[in-house]
Amino acid sequence: MAKVATVITKLFEDVEFTSPKEALVAAGHEVITIGFNAGEIIEGKKGQARVTIEKAIDEVNPADFDALLIPGGYSPDQLRKDDRFLDFTRHFALHQKPIFSICHGPQLLVNAGVLSGRNITAVKQVAIDVKNAGANFFDEAVVIDPTGLISSRTPEDLPAFNAAIVNALK
Repeated sequence: MAKVATVITKLFEDVEFTSPKEALVAAGHEVITIGFNAGEIIEGKKGQARVTIEKAIDEVNPADFDALLIPGGYSPDQLRKDDRFLDFTRHFALHQKPIFSICHGPQLLVNAGVLSGRNITAVKQVAIDVKNAGANFFDEAVVIDPTGLISSRTPEDLPAFNAAIVNALK
């Protein structure tokens, strides 16, 4: 069983959190939500999902987690302005622990400065950002980098994304 950190805040893309979480939990993994304040209830941008933040970023050590999930929506853009989330994210990249990123999720990776030379996909609006950060961009449903970075573009890619992230933790 893996312990998967999910960095998330308000206005996340609802299904880009709920669907991967359901797949990971069904496979026997633990998914912990990490945000600005423990106990805070956040809502997805479509109002379809409400999530209670389990741990505040100041309460967690990235070394205690096996993988990182970064859902899209407006959440990554809000998180990437905070050095605590950037440092947390860098840990996974530097230790080549699995990072699962979808849609706008790579915005956090761009600001963490961990994309140079990595293969990735994202929603089209973020493609230029990941290219400028030195990543190799591919417009594909799922891109798996040898370092453990697994990325997808949009909610339509979730079946392939979920299968890839569950398989990565076997």
